[in-house]
Amino acid sequence: MLKHFSKVRVRYADTDQMGFVYNGKYFEYFEVGRTEMMRDLGLPYRNLEAEGFMMPVHSAAIQYKNAAFYDEELEIETRVPELPVSKIRIEHTIRNLERGVVIVEGHIDLLFIKLETKRACRPPGFFIDKLKHLYE
Repeated sequence: MLKHFSKVRVRYADTDQMGFVYNGKYFEYFEVGRTEMMRDLGLPYRNLEAEGFMMPVHSAAIQYKNAAFYDEELEIETRVPELPVSKIRIEHTIRNLERGVVIVEGHIDLLFIKLETKRACRPPGFFIDKLKHLYE
């Protein structure tokens, strides 16, 4: 299974009036994890778009476990549990390693669409080629 780890530091602008990270920010942190994973695989979104593909969000889910606070460093674990066939599920766990707690868990399902037609399609061959060795 593909696993990737990245870090993000909570900015003051990410917090709400109670001093917690605002709940919607975690989806942005998920995007940081996905983007960095794709970049490290040699599949940055920019290249996908240049090849005529986009990956819009189909669905998303999140479970809040603990609060995160300003200036904490969070670890984003990003996983792709299986090789995509028609859409890709990317799972995320965000942890505060210093406190030893899971902050949130969730997933994002993304479709593959052809930029030209705006219609759903299978993942492009070059995308699968970068991942398939991880599932053999």
